Amino acid sequence: MKTLDDLLRTGVKGRRILVRSDLNVPIADGRVTDDGRIRASLPVVTRLLDHGARVIVTAHLGRPKGEPDSRYSLRPVADRLAQLLGRPVEFALDTVGESARLLAADLKDGEVLLVENVRFNAGETSKDEKERHDFARCLEFLTGGEEDGGAFVNDAFGAVHRKHASVYDVAKLLPHYCGDLVRDELAVLRQLTESSERPYVVVLGGSKVSDKLAVIESLLPKVDRLLVGGGMCFTFLAARGFEVGDSLLEADQIENCRRFLADAGDKIVLPDDIVVAAEVSADAPTQIVAADAIPAGQKGLDIGPESVRAFAAALAGARTVFWNGPMGVFEVEPFAAGTKGVAEAVAATSGLSVVGGGDSAAAVRALGLDRNAFGHISTGGGASLEYLEGKELPGVAVLEEV
Repeated sequence: MKTLDDLLRTGVKGRRILVRSDLNVPIADGRVTDDGRIRASLPVVTRLLDHGARVIVTAHLGRPKGEPDSRYSLRPVADRLAQLLGRPVEFALDTVGESARLLAADLKDGEVLLVENVRFNAGETSKDEKERHDFARCLEFLTGGEEDGGAFVNDAFGAVHRKHASVYDVAKLLPHYCGDLVRDELAVLRQLTESSERPYVVVLGGSKVSDKLAVIESLLPKVDRLLVGGGMCFTFLAARGFEVGDSLLEADQIENCRRFLADAGDKIVLPDDIVVAAEVSADAPTQIVAADAIPAGQKGLDIGPESVRAFAAALAGARTVFWNGPMGVFEVEPFAAGTKGVAEAVAATSGLSVVGGGDSAAAVRALGLDRNAFGHISTGGGASLEYLEGKELPGVAVLEEV
């Protein structure tokens, strides 16, 4: 797989380079509220600009229905990107239309253009290969094509598990290179699957067992402990025969959880106590109850302090840790302590600690934790999980093609 270093060695001054970044960030009232993914995209864009490239950035935001939708415009992202880069960012009002074509053609050396949300074009996510190919051709046109020095750099690890036009098809049309972010993510994930030091502890949270079935199947034989919190723990508790009140429950997954518990022996560690309330509200009265004594009419919304201590003890001697998914509804203060406590325990481990993107990475930032205390914070929750499940990632596979 060719890297950005390989591209830079060929010389990029004066060339239009198409970069797929992951800028899928939360926006409220026209402002970016968490710029973690934008910051992660800066090194590749900056390196290209510093070498005199004319950089055209593509990205998506949310899930528009293949047509323009102002709620998902990348305009606020362009503004924040400009602030972080410390230089102007041109913004195209469309994806591959007149605005994008004119601005791309007018770029000067060391200048950057962000085009509008690629998912505003139905060809981006189409299941029809010709429709995707046609959109990718239009993206290629923005660079002038290979004959005019155009090239493609995929630095959007959070999108490599999608067979989308701006991730997969455009790499078929232009000389293609792996961005530094994608390179680093893959190196860490290979460590987790191929050369992890023991003891190896995985912490899984989030809402649904069904979202994590395949990764549990894949990781259970490899790990020493699997700590389960978040909404998904209640299906496991139900599999043990406990009442879970009004907590999140996937009844159709209880049998799978029973099988995991039977097969894993003492590898799977569940919470001992739970923070419950009648509703998800900062003002709701809360209580801490034993995991086997959740009252009717109460929802489990966080793991309790005894569970945090037990999870921290299991993490204390680990040499490899992978954490994906919060322990509770961390966005609401009364239910944030479990996630914060476990995150601090993950950060304190002496070996490799990997935060598996998505809500886990957001929690690190939202709770004010030191990002540098973790070995690696992923930008791609879904992509990370699919890699750990052993699935092929289309956006990576195409970069490996000569």
